[in-house]
Amino acid sequence: MKKSHTIVIAEAGVNHNGSISTAKKMIDVAKEAGADYVKFQTFTANSLVTKAAQKAPYQKTKKEKNESQFEMLKRLELDEDSHFELFEYCDKKNIKFLSTAFDLKSIDLLEKLKLEVFKIPSGEITNLPYLRKIGALNKPVIMSTGMSTLDEVSDAINVLVEAGLNKNDLTILHCNTNYPTSAEEVNLQAMITIKNEFDIKVGYSDHTLGIEVPIAAVALGASVIEKHFTLDRSLSGPDQSASLDPIELKSMISAIRKIEKSKGNGIKTPTQTELKNILSVRKSIVAKKQIFKGDILSVQNLDIKRPGNGLSPMLWDSVIGTKAKNNFNKDDLVNI
Repeated sequence: MKKSHTIVIAEAGVNHNGSISTAKKMIDVAKEAGADYVKFQTFTANSLVTKAAQKAPYQKTKKEKNESQFEMLKRLELDEDSHFELFEYCDKKNIKFLSTAFDLKSIDLLEKLKLEVFKIPSGEITNLPYLRKIGALNKPVIMSTGMSTLDEVSDAINVLVEAGLNKNDLTILHCNTNYPTSAEEVNLQAMITIKNEFDIKVGYSDHTLGIEVPIAAVALGASVIEKHFTLDRSLSGPDQSASLDPIELKSMISAIRKIEKSKGNGIKTPTQTELKNILSVRKSIVAKKQIFKGDILSVQNLDIKRPGNGLSPMLWDSVIGTKAKNNFNKDDLVNI
């Protein structure tokens, strides 16, 4: 990727509701929108939660209000064959497959797929054995940091690096895990804090409604953007309502690509297209009235007007008090 290219991860997550055909349609949507990766979630309910675990508040919907977290995850999990099928479908569609592993066995499954990047979810940032296993893979890692303090981020980075990960291969995503996240809770400046504190690549995993905040994150320097999307927000499922629809996903990515171009190289200098405007827009020192050779140039007989191909008005003090070397008619460019 170009240095200025922001990696966009279209997060399908569990919005496929356990359906391979729906998952493939989501891959098509992510590709059409221009995403770099389409990301799923790899887990087994038995390895992830106890049967007594309750849903997070955002996961509770009217349709499945009495369902436990275990029951919800059981119907959303994808088996090993499904992973290989989706991986191959992504390859066929020329979009990169990515998935978040939520347990140690799931890391092994993703290793079988030979993933080039591993994604750590916010919930695993305090999972020492998990972090050690990811770090030991010695592959690029993207880690979300929702619910965490700066000290917890530091601890997780240290574990990954001590396990073998090259720090240059790590990208830290600022994140708020509330679905949806309100604007007041986003705190994009925390992304900058992470970048400065650890001298590390940063990005943003977004759970707000709409597309404005991830676009702003790119303007602030995010190198990776992760955003949930769905085929239809009215579908059942814990993440559907806070996800982008296909049109919104495409609009977000289009806006991000424009922001990338607008960031430039940081050098303040006129662009080639601007140079042609200097003549018309800048001003020069001109004669306010007829001036004869030998006249003293003063505020009474000089003025400042367009065009800009004469003496710069920044030389005004140097010109005042000198003698005219030529005759000048009104509005003539003055030279000394």
